[in-house]
Amino acid sequence: MLTGISALAYHRMRVELPERVDVLVPVTRQRRDADFVRLLRTRRMPAEADQWMHLRFAPVARAVGDAVRGMTSLRDVRALVASAVQRRKCELGDLVNELSEGPSRHSALFRETLAEVVDGVRSVAEAELRELLQRSGLEMPLFNAAIYDGDRHVATPDAWYPEYGIAIEVDSREWHLEPDDHMKTLQRGNRMQAYLINVLRFTPNEIRNQPQKVIAAIRDAVQRARGRPKLSLTTVPADTK
Repeated sequence: MLTGISALAYHRMRVELPERVDVLVPVTRQRRDADFVRLLRTRRMPAEADQWMHLRFAPVARAVGDAVRGMTSLRDVRALVASAVQRRKCELGDLVNELSEGPSRHSALFRETLAEVVDGVRSVAEAELRELLQRSGLEMPLFNAAIYDGDRHVATPDAWYPEYGIAIEVDSREWHLEPDDHMKTLQRGNRMQAYLINVLRFTPNEIRNQPQKVIAAIRDAVQRARGRPKLSLTTVPADTK
């Protein structure tokens, strides 16, 4: 059964095809790697698999787990996990189960990334923003929390300071997956501004290469908001929606 990046390509995820193909085989099989095929012996052969012609492909969560355990870059692991969740190729719970049931060896980056996703982070750029805020000494916002005016959903910004009425949006085309996503982003920003929410926008490039500029802008907005009346809006954190 094919797994890892090759299986994810079959499941129509945006991945770069590897030079070697990972294939799951039962641990009792006495076979060796050959040419471009690498065997991953396992006691956890998936009960179900997609099939195309004579090839079988592991489910997405299993393929993600097998792929990221071979990665050494936290950014690459974040990108793959975030893509699987955001493109709805698998449920977050499936990835959590794969982490807990699979081998712990080489799973540190997988574990760290899933902890971020459970906390509400849904993209690489948001994860980098989170790290930047943790180092800055600023209060931590809520990530991907929903804002409501009564029963009306106002927006779900990337980061949100409910006590200050400050929303932070990461403008990244990489995560705008539908043709009308840019328009939806503009409409969401206009709705928030109509509720007097201060919307700060940063690109992934600014977060990565101009961190001091980003932190200075957020710190200035927080200082200016201190003492102002709190907006009469309801906040629902990401893990309770």
